[in-house]
Amino acid sequence: MDRKRFQGTDTFIATEDLRIAVNAAVALERPLLIKGEPGTGKTVLAHEIARALEAPLIAWHIKSTTKAQHGLYEYDAVARLRDSQLGDARIHDIRNYILKGKLWHAFESAARPVLLIDEIDKADIEFPNDLLLELDKMEFHVYETGEMVRARLRPVIVITSNNEKELPDAFLRRCFFHYISFPDRETMARIVDVHFPGIQKRLVREALTLFYEVREVPGLKKRPSTSELLDWLKLLLVEGIPPEALRASDRRSLIPPLHGALLKNEQDVQLFERLAFINRREER
Repeated sequence: MDRKRFQGTDTFIATEDLRIAVNAAVALERPLLIKGEPGTGKTVLAHEIARALEAPLIAWHIKSTTKAQHGLYEYDAVARLRDSQLGDARIHDIRNYILKGKLWHAFESAARPVLLIDEIDKADIEFPNDLLLELDKMEFHVYETGEMVRARLRPVIVITSNNEKELPDAFLRRCFFHYISFPDRETMARIVDVHFPGIQKRLVREALTLFYEVREVPGLKKRPSTSELLDWLKLLLVEGIPPEALRASDRRSLIPPLHGALLKNEQDVQLFERLAFINRREER
């Protein structure tokens, strides 16, 4: 499997710089740290790497309450106490109360897995540093049983971040970093073609023009992402919206048709309503 190289898949369009970053991280055996604005496919990338390399995927989705220890294992002392009160024979083997974490599952995998640590910046600032030793040495100690868990095969590690918190320098030094830029129009057209094969080219052309115009509106709180574009296109197809309805010269207002797929908060909707009002007033 190590001879396989990531080239993207039939459902995931990977730019050349992204392909280079993935293959470099795999070759260097360093975690691949992926940043980029929401909706650029950071999490999906790990799934597609696993698919391309024919590797099992182990996903660890981080929350604000997640601790590094959760990725290794947890000792369920409460369950053991309850079982002791019930006279359960399981209490004599402490291993019955060791709950394996995602890193443990990755370390014991018979095939080299892809380990996704998703949205690492959601956790406490100390979380990345608390994983440094385990990610470096590919091993950890289980204090309750005295055993050492070592990785059979070093996982391909993909770490995503939305830049909610700065990551420690010591952690960053150990990663291969790549920022996924928002797709340009040509790349986006290829992405659309993958999801909607045979879609009318005129509709795509007008939709992309309007989509990128919306993203560039000054003052927009949340710019629409790739996933929102795909949802919007699906709605346009379902509702039978013709390409002409998307042209700026043919629309009665600046608000896109079915804008609920693109604009996700009331401030942005109100912004477009104000712009539409100003536009109508200037046309009088």
